[in-house]
Amino acid sequence: MAILTVGLPVNRAMPYLPESVESLLSQTCEDFRILAVVGDGSDGSLDYLYSLRDPRLRVVERPGLRLSRTLNYMLETAETPWLMRHDADDIAYPQRVERTLEYIRRHGDAGLLPALAEYFPPGQSIGTFRASRGTSDELRSIVERGYLLSFCHPAATLNIACTKKVGGYRETLNRAEDADLWWRIARSAEIRIIPETLVGYRQHGGQATTLAMKQNAIDLLYVQYLLLSELWGLRPLPQTEVVSTLEDLVTLRDLVAQENLRALNIRMAGKDRIGAMREACRAVLNSPGYVLRRLLDELDRTRVIRNGINPRRFRARQEELWPGQKPVLAVQET
Repeated sequence: MAILTVGLPVNRAMPYLPESVESLLSQTCEDFRILAVVGDGSDGSLDYLYSLRDPRLRVVERPGLRLSRTLNYMLETAETPWLMRHDADDIAYPQRVERTLEYIRRHGDAGLLPALAEYFPPGQSIGTFRASRGTSDELRSIVERGYLLSFCHPAATLNIACTKKVGGYRETLNRAEDADLWWRIARSAEIRIIPETLVGYRQHGGQATTLAMKQNAIDLLYVQYLLLSELWGLRPLPQTEVVSTLEDLVTLRDLVAQENLRALNIRMAGKDRIGAMREACRAVLNSPGYVLRRLLDELDRTRVIRNGINPRRFRARQEELWPGQKPVLAVQET
């Protein structure tokens, strides 16, 4: 009996969907199910899914749902104890399911099993998805110090019971729902990293993260704000009430450099070498410090990988972020 469901959100996923689904159907291990939740299949995605005749695949139409609601729907309706995330434009390498099931058997009480991901296609894109590393205790320590964990969302596998216990995906968030879930799981359950590259993460111009990187950065800071609120015993305000302060905390030069590096990989995937070189130069000019840190993250396997800014910067804006409140507990700031 299958213990793993692959959760596949689908929203106008052509032309990448067939390659993505085929990477799942051709896994070395066949003992799993696929739950495809289609929000908008009007580009041919829905017709393609219905054309498949594989008993492991279940297609459900749920138009208009936000991603966080779609993911919670998967948690509610999956008929297995584990949910493997997969995006409709990414590639599951042949042994992804097999290796994940091995880790489930070894670490069945874990709350989260994140694998590693590289930018796709390999050889045409540069680098790996920036991911936190370490033991479960080391990952928890990052969170207790007020920082966020970094994992590739479509490379993660969730223990459904543990995920529900911490509240599932927070549907009030615009983005960064994954980073918010990671810190809540880290504080209540074990996280066991699968130290193998099992996913090809595709970057392309149609992704929401490319179109709205500044908003994504603000949303990530709001998730860190929620974490710090819990660590310090404070009551968080709605994002709309603190958004102007969060905007001030965004380092724009780093953000632009990050966008340049993303554009570099998109150019590389399109075999536009000259365009890729231009983006690399722009990234260095916009924020040499950010580019250096990103290189060190790739090359130095002893570095601590985390997201967010120094918690002291939040504390310096305490009256704006937590008006009339004082911290009950202290965070270990580093």
